[in-house]
Formats: sequence, C-alpha cells, structure tokens
Amino acid sequence: MSHKNVRWNNKFKTAQMLGRFQPWHKGHQLLFKKILKKADQIIIMVKDVYGLGDNPFTFKQVKLNINKALRKYKNKYRIILVPNITHICYGRKVGYKIEKINLNSEIHKISATKIRKELRLIGKL
Repeated sequence: MSHKNVRWNNKFKTAQMLGRFQPWHKGHQLLFKKILKKADQIIIMVKDVYGLGDNPFTFKQVKLNINKALRKYKNKYRIILVPNITHICYGRKVGYKIEKINLNSEIHKISATKIRKELRLIGKL
C-alpha cells in the first residue's frame, strides 16, 4: 500500500518521535523508517528550544526540513511543536512502550552539533 494514499487517523497505532532535530539528518531519517515499521503513523514532536543553547533553527525551519526529507511518507506523520520536554514519566502500565531503537555505530556517529558547526564554517548558519 502506498504511503501517500493512507490518511492520518487518530485511532491508528501511532509512535512518538521526540527531539530537537537541529537539524534533521540521516540518523533521524533512519530512526523514522525503523519506527514506522512498528506503528501505522508517527507523531514527530519538536521540542521548543529555538534560541536556547546551540539550537539555531526555528520550528518553522525544522518542520520544513523534516517535510522535505519525508516527502514520500505523506500522511504517515504529523509534526507538532511541544514544550522543552526533559522527562518522560509514567506510573504504571498504561498501554504503550518506551522503547530504544538500536541503530548501527555509523549512524550513532552522526552529530547535529557537528553538522551545525560545518554549516557555520561554510556560512549557511
């Protein structure tokens, strides 16, 4: 089934992907694809950290970058701005899992901090 023909549905199994995405990179892309194998759709929650520390991209810029990268997954994800979430807590089993997705060591080497530094060096940030 084509990703483009499926509409978002709040009743579908939905995974959460929380991060700063400053900027969205190959590691985020691979993580998205792996998460999509576990659920019908993904809610991408962008932390509201623009201007805090080394977070130079606005929500609008982050959302644009994500949409460009995920063009072929139309209707399989939504992007929302959320507060600067620092803790995810729960008290008992409530119908969801908090799960680490393991990626290979090459992907773990990708660093948005390094990407921002390179962007600054070439005058794109």
